[in-house]
Amino acid sequence: MKYLVNVLLLLLIIPCQAEKQPGINPFPNFDSMWDYQNPKETEKKFKEILPMLKDSPESTYDAGYHAELLTQIARTQGMQGKFEEAHKTLDQVYSMLTANLKTAKIRYLLERGRVYNSSGNSLKSRTFFLEAWNFVMDNLLDIYAIDAAHMMGIVEVPEKQLEWSLKALEVTERTDDKRAKGWLGSLYNNIGWTYHDSGEYEQALELFQKGLEWRKTRNNEQATRIAKWNVGRCLRSLKKNDEALQIQNELLQEFEEKQIEQDGYVFEELAELYLIKNNQSEAKKYFKLAYEYLSKDEWLEANEPDRIKRLKKLGE
Repeated sequence: MKYLVNVLLLLLIIPCQAEKQPGINPFPNFDSMWDYQNPKETEKKFKEILPMLKDSPESTYDAGYHAELLTQIARTQGMQGKFEEAHKTLDQVYSMLTANLKTAKIRYLLERGRVYNSSGNSLKSRTFFLEAWNFVMDNLLDIYAIDAAHMMGIVEVPEKQLEWSLKALEVTERTDDKRAKGWLGSLYNNIGWTYHDSGEYEQALELFQKGLEWRKTRNNEQATRIAKWNVGRCLRSLKKNDEALQIQNELLQEFEEKQIEQDGYVFEELAELYLIKNNQSEAKKYFKLAYEYLSKDEWLEANEPDRIKRLKKLGE
């Protein structure tokens, strides 16, 4: 479930707000218009704002807003795999930057780095993310510092990834910026998985539990269920199987009571736990259900075919 968890929680991050220039800004808050699951439609919405800027009188034109909007258009293009187009958009932003457009500059650096990373050039992207980090440290822009450190944690060599993720978490936990606090769930999740993958299960559990408690304070049941699943999965790694089984059964009960579509990852965990307990009939039942749901996951089929085959075999 790690891949799914990371994708879903990254989509839940509170977007940054465009830099406010003196005077009244008559243009839409484009950050609130983001739909990370539909970058094509988001690009269309963002581009509909551009004529408004072009036709606006000099007294209301906002260069910072314009540059920041273009960085987000580039982000939508990168998410669609239109990398050359995204770089051209960012070239336009670069030509607009001035010393006083600090937020536009940091957003330019972050999005240039993201486009390079998405196109497979993580070495090039690192240059931009590191510059972004150094820039925000000089200018005390917490929400962008978190983003930069988070991205460094993705593109760095494995032995340095945790260091950067912990920097992002440190900034997030100490900041007074409510928007920046929106990163906490993702960071608890991602750092927890980093610890888990390195076999440091106690540290992972601590982060997953923090993530669950934080999610409970937010109005997002899906994210809370994912955080709870993380705790249960980690408990299995710690061989606390009874506690892990209780959590997965609670999730299963919630799906049934609220008539929510069932989750193949919960079925998979139940199957593994019953297998450990040598309850062959229950294990077989849940392996079969896990295969039924997870075999439809294109990412798992492409990246973890042996896992899917195992589910099928143990469910027969």
